[in-house]
Amino acid sequence: MPNTSLKTSLNNETLTVTHHGGYQTVTGSCHQVDIKPSGLRLLIDCGQYQGDEAREARVNLNGKRIDALILTHAHIDHCGLLPWLLAAGFNGPIYCTEATAVLVPLLIDDTLKLQLNMNYGNRQQVLERIRQLTVTLPYNSWHRLKPKQKGQPATYLRLQPAGHILGSAYVELKLPDAQRVVFSGDLGPSNTPLLPDPTPPTRADILFLESTYGDKTHESVATRAQRLDAIIQRSLEDGGAILIPAFSVGRTQELLFDIEQLIHQKQLDDALPIILDSPMAQKVTRHYRQFKKLWSKEAKTKLNQHRHPLAFEQCITIDEHSQHMALVNRLKQTGEPAIVVAASGMCQGGRIMNYLAALLEDKRTDVIFAGYQAQHTLGRGIQQGNKQVWIDNSQVTVNAQIHTISGYSAHADQNDLVKFVQGIQPPPKQIHLIHGEPHSQQALGTLIRNP
Repeated sequence: MPNTSLKTSLNNETLTVTHHGGYQTVTGSCHQVDIKPSGLRLLIDCGQYQGDEAREARVNLNGKRIDALILTHAHIDHCGLLPWLLAAGFNGPIYCTEATAVLVPLLIDDTLKLQLNMNYGNRQQVLERIRQLTVTLPYNSWHRLKPKQKGQPATYLRLQPAGHILGSAYVELKLPDAQRVVFSGDLGPSNTPLLPDPTPPTRADILFLESTYGDKTHESVATRAQRLDAIIQRSLEDGGAILIPAFSVGRTQELLFDIEQLIHQKQLDDALPIILDSPMAQKVTRHYRQFKKLWSKEAKTKLNQHRHPLAFEQCITIDEHSQHMALVNRLKQTGEPAIVVAASGMCQGGRIMNYLAALLEDKRTDVIFAGYQAQHTLGRGIQQGNKQVWIDNSQVTVNAQIHTISGYSAHADQNDLVKFVQGIQPPPKQIHLIHGEPHSQQALGTLIRNP
């Protein structure tokens, strides 16, 4: 089992931080925190790499030496290696928010089924073990982490809303020497309608900051809805389907939110089918509705108006695989208009693959990318304008019209990241940029140093 590259970015008298993944990449987040002199060893996230199959290595960790795991959120690139960590002997607490604790088993179950073809009974054993170890923490509340060695001062943990997806958090650690260390996890953008904006910590002596979009700025939320509407209206004139590869957690719910708004404003024909073809996204969306207390004020206002932004009548859900394939064939044969939202968001598996294989060659098809496309993914290739792509060992010609709407990104952009840093007063003594490709980190680092 090959090891991923290790990078120790901090080593001082109190703290050593080693990055097992998510250092100069956007996936595979896994950060080891060794706290001295207590001997406490924490792991912040344990995510899978996505996109570059050469980096599908499992982190070669001795799980028995990890005292606790802290999960920032439920995306697979932050929690997907959890079963392998358990297999390596991990038996400590898994700290996360209540919403993350609900979502993680859903995504892990899907991973075990698709990647390992694990049967139902064995999957349930893994998920039950995860549930047994999980300790949920409320936002904005300090939790004492017991020191490994008796007589040593404790470390304290606090989770704060990150605005990325439901239940996402950034991590604050109060070390025995009173230093504050913050791991941003994935920060959400400003002014999204479904979740509140992240608020910077009041103090961070050392900040580990994501930099996914450290070199880019997103279009505004208002602009994203306008662009979505414009693409839909043009597509309706030409006919053909609109395909939106979307992550089951986060982007799907944001898209449904905006589509409901367009329907409410009478900008979309009430006969146009909005098809959610992702069993996982359906489950996640139900949990989004369950945790309405975490929604933004705007979203709660819609509920008070007796609107249902994530459960409107025009949204048709597809459950069975036979229904899915029948719909794919129907759209290919008829060219009738429809909006299809399906996973996976980077086009690396999932039901979106069948739609792409069937409809990319049709010039009436529109494909809208609403989330980050990692290097070496099919989504990145299509987004970059490749005219020939490979899907399930078959070459497919791309005649469809390709669009990217950056306003649907679940990540903070360059302005949001700089604003987050500037909101920490006094400024951090150290800032370490992680979870970003090198050019993004360089651009963001230059701007932070020279605002």
